[in-house]
Amino acid sequence: MDKNTHEGIRRELSVGEIARRSGVAVSTLHFYETKGLIESFRNRGNQRRYPRSVLRRVAVIKVAQKTGIPLAEIRDALSVLPHDRPLTAHDWRMLSETWKHKLDERIASLTALRDHLTDCIGCGCLSMTDCPLRNPRDVLGESGHGPLILEEEADKGAS
Repeated sequence: MDKNTHEGIRRELSVGEIARRSGVAVSTLHFYETKGLIESFRNRGNQRRYPRSVLRRVAVIKVAQKTGIPLAEIRDALSVLPHDRPLTAHDWRMLSETWKHKLDERIASLTALRDHLTDCIGCGCLSMTDCPLRNPRDVLGESGHGPLILEEEADKGAS
């Protein structure tokens, strides 16, 4: 039996095999790797190989993405877990508990947005002094004149 098999099961897989088995495009796997979500190594022929454990990691990434967790948060959460073994039930409980709190916050924010949406239709975004979503209680009016919302969004985009 060669060193890459254990009881007839290969321990390393090509990027194509990972893509086929996970349902994720090769380009996505390469993207995940550049973002530090998964790791590969090169064999003697300089071909990219992944440990079998990456299949479970990719599944966790896809589930987290489906719930709306940004890739940066997924990477941060996965960074504390070793890459050389499959994620365990304990690992999943830890990850899901962290993400559960973020999802609860997002749900509360979306509920508030939904509840104020009807009020927003009345303003038509023509009066930024009376918009419950963009400028509640005209807090921007207290900051002075000019494109304050645009400057604030540009600052967020730069960070």
